Amino acid sequence: MRKLTLLILLLCCFFGAFAQQTQTVEMADVMRSSGKIYVVIAVIAIIFAGIAIYLFSIDRRLKRIEKEK
Repeated sequence: MRKLTLLILLLCCFFGAFAQQTQTVEMADVMRSSGKIYVVIAVIAIIFAGIAIYLFSIDRRLKRIEKEK
């Protein structure tokens, strides 16, 4: 029953996202034409890289603490 509910929920989300593809986003077109979209992508990539590095450093510290105990 739980799998069926999850499947129905995922299908509803898929159809909702599929139905919205016909709309145009003017802000994205303007940013793409002026080249600013690459700045946005670079900032997002830097943020995700920083979060990943932070999580890996925390993982190393936890492993070191677990080995000591």
